[in-house]
Amino acid sequence: MAISRYLESRKNIAGSACGLAGLVLTFTGVAGPYWPVVVAGLYGAGALVAPPERPALPDLPDPSAQLDQVRADFEEVRAYLSDIDLSVTAAARLRELTELLSALLDRGWSTELLAHDPESVHALSRIVRRDLPEAVDSFARTRWWTRMTPGTESPELHLEQQLSLMKKDAEHLAAGLRDAEARRQETHTRYLEERSDR
Repeated sequence: MAISRYLESRKNIAGSACGLAGLVLTFTGVAGPYWPVVVAGLYGAGALVAPPERPALPDLPDPSAQLDQVRADFEEVRAYLSDIDLSVTAAARLRELTELLSALLDRGWSTELLAHDPESVHALSRIVRRDLPEAVDSFARTRWWTRMTPGTESPELHLEQQLSLMKKDAEHLAAGLRDAEARRQETHTRYLEERSDR
């Protein structure tokens, strides 16, 4: 494996080309009786001056592939959320958040914009994969303990506040996508105006 990799390397190809030049010098009579030293020396010189091999880029998934995985994870999270018993207010906040996340993850215009913005994909992924499941899970665990110790702060209030904060993050993300689309449209308008002025 290492031998075949070296045979295909830049160093071997450059060294072989210089070694062939040494053979040409030998056949034209320039190298004389020292032709093996000339050929080997030219091969070595070519191998030394050849640029080093570049390591291959890692095969990382592009943001659109990551977005597909976030969609699949969101469906799992929605199935998990359907089994949780919530107060009316928390259920309404959760419904608003999941509708907004569904709209962002829908295969429409937002997909194209998100595919060009890895940071937005990361922010969306963080809400879907970590923040939302953790908030609901900690609510479910804490609710059981508060039944045993009445008079403590209601876990529903914390959950409602967490859902509101996540919704605010998702709205900020949607506003950023909307602004990017508006800038794109304005840029295209300016381009068409400049083109028509010529």
